[in-house]
Amino acid sequence: MSRQAPWSLPPLRAPLDRWQERDAFLRDGVLALALTLLAFVPTLSHIGAQIGDLPERPANELGVGLVLAQTLPLALRRRWPAACLAGVAGAFAVHQALGFATTFASVGLYLALYSAGAHQVRFRHGLAVVASVGYAVLAVVLDRLGSPQSMPDYLAFSLVLAAVWLVGSTVRTRRREEAGRRRLAAETATAAERARIARELHDVVTHHVTAMVVQADAAQFLLTSAPERVGEGLTAVSDTGRRALTELRYLLGVLEATGESASADLARAGRAPALGRVGDLVEQARGSGQPVEFGEQGERRPQSVDVELAAYRVVQEALTNAMKYATGKPTRVLLRHGDQHIGIEVTTDGPVAAPVTRKPGPAGGRGLAGLRARVRMLDGELEAGPRPEGGFEVRATIPSKPLQE
Repeated sequence: MSRQAPWSLPPLRAPLDRWQERDAFLRDGVLALALTLLAFVPTLSHIGAQIGDLPERPANELGVGLVLAQTLPLALRRRWPAACLAGVAGAFAVHQALGFATTFASVGLYLALYSAGAHQVRFRHGLAVVASVGYAVLAVVLDRLGSPQSMPDYLAFSLVLAAVWLVGSTVRTRRREEAGRRRLAAETATAAERARIARELHDVVTHHVTAMVVQADAAQFLLTSAPERVGEGLTAVSDTGRRALTELRYLLGVLEATGESASADLARAGRAPALGRVGDLVEQARGSGQPVEFGEQGERRPQSVDVELAAYRVVQEALTNAMKYATGKPTRVLLRHGDQHIGIEVTTDGPVAAPVTRKPGPAGGRGLAGLRARVRMLDGELEAGPRPEGGFEVRATIPSKPLQE
């Protein structure tokens, strides 16, 4: 059984999250105040950074001021990291040169260096050069004041300071890379959503407009051959237009950035293109004068929204192509419901002007090419092409994903 870190436990996680949401200046101010209080705790008096090792001077008001100058500027460590480092490092240098006793406040130098490495944006190299020169000057001053430290001692302490800066710089680099990855992921998701909406618009507009054009042509032909049936044709055009508006209203709602999944919203609204509404597509095609036979095998069970929508779009695109390229030719639609897969077959007798099925481009393509990419995203397969005995066929197999009851 794995052990959780203490801060990952639910009772502690919520307060920690609320604390992380606080303003950075407030959090850094609390850190500076805590370090200041710890600097005056007797048991911590010998813990901290020390380099001069000069004869110890008794504490006085100046020493207290230098202690505060090494801790209080940390309240600005993320807002103005360079100024924070200058203030803390200057106070530390004077504190060492005057020979005051080591205090826990000197830890503020490490925090200021880390913050400069992690949060300084501009003039980073210049700040590093200035800090290095300042340390060299401090080493010379301490040596002139009689410090027993040798050159290797000063070098070792400088390496510790450089390591602290490097840790902060590494954290900054990783944070920047993570922000770049998140930005790239967001841009990729946005592009994918736009491509998906473009495919949806293509499917909706192409199908319904094709049906309306065919129905309008039929109504125009009936004006002279069978005027009494013109009303039926116009009613079919009206019904098709209403269906198109229903789906277009939803897609426009998605473009208005409602923040919710398109498919999920359609399902809740009861307007989702789904397997149960394939019969509507068949009736619409028949109303356009396209002879269509429709059949189902197996027990239909509610599927996940993405599976239902993909299956619906496959039938819709196939019937659209039948109305465009094989007007009046017999078309058969067959759905096979299984425990593992859903099979879709749409065949049209020929000869027909078969639609071109280009390979999908970077955005996934539209029409049959886009549907092939969509089905493959669901681990399915789609094949479309001419039949050996003439005509055109579309076959798709989509893995079944029943809804959990």
